[in-house]
Amino acid sequence: MLKPKETPSNFADLPFTRMRRRRSSDAMRAILRENHLRPEDMIYPLFIEEEITERAAISSMPGVYRETERSFVPIIQQAQKDGIKSVILFGVSRHKDHEGSDSFKRGGLLDRIVKRAKDSCPEMVIIADACFCEYTDHGHCGPLTQHGEVDNDRTIENIAKQAVVAAAAGADVIAPSGMMDGQVRSIRNALDENGFTNTAIMAYAAKYASGFYGPFREAAGCGLGKGNRKTYQMDPANGNEALQETALDIEEGADMVMVKPGLPYLDILWRVKEAFQMPTFVYNVSGEYAMLKAAAEKGWLDYDTAMMEMLISFKRAGADGILTYCALDAAKILNE
Repeated sequence: MLKPKETPSNFADLPFTRMRRRRSSDAMRAILRENHLRPEDMIYPLFIEEEITERAAISSMPGVYRETERSFVPIIQQAQKDGIKSVILFGVSRHKDHEGSDSFKRGGLLDRIVKRAKDSCPEMVIIADACFCEYTDHGHCGPLTQHGEVDNDRTIENIAKQAVVAAAAGADVIAPSGMMDGQVRSIRNALDENGFTNTAIMAYAAKYASGFYGPFREAAGCGLGKGNRKTYQMDPANGNEALQETALDIEEGADMVMVKPGLPYLDILWRVKEAFQMPTFVYNVSGEYAMLKAAAEKGWLDYDTAMMEMLISFKRAGADGILTYCALDAAKILNE
């Protein structure tokens, strides 16, 4: 005859709440998941170089290419099929000058790539990067004064022209990345005056002078001849300043804001979202992507697992969307 189980003498000391019950199966974990990553949460950055006939691999960013003015179209179309709703375009100019004038010229590279992107995928949200580092012969984000500093006020005059050219070509969103004082107001005024009242602005509101941008410099062909960008990009030690910068951009008319880079600034991302409750994006930058790829190539970690963990960390920290070179890889996993 079976004997009933004896009640342990220390029954009262056993845990009443067992958190492991919430993790007992894949299905249980899925229904209790607090944050979710979807293909539409990601924005895919593309580099398009003029006057090349074949796409060129970027050595420091495995799997990312400088596309030709034709090869980038199938990439956008594939991204759309995978459920990605937006791309951001970076031109790699062969017609550089002191002002970066090709970027605000009708028929220039920016004009052409935005128009081709929108014509090929009308339902895709096309974001035009508004800056000058890819178009100036010195690599800075605007024309220089005689003392070698970026001329803030001349730059924001030019960026207003650039924004209008991009909007006329079909850009849905203008994303000014130069961190110039007053750039959002200058863009908003120019867009409205030219009838582009529905064109949105995604402000690089908190962009830090980071060491994680190195591979991007190779990709966009915007290495500096001399000097640095510390006078117009933020000090990595500062947090409160990020809130002030973001507040200024919102006051000037930004429709959405961005924190850049991502991983080293998750605290800033959280603070910006909590403080302003604005649509908030994060840029998972080239150096973060390159580190992941390099470690995976060494066999030190599994790329897919680490990538998805990294991306969900941005959602957990408050991001509504993520600009990431991992977008196509992540979308494939999510769709499977």
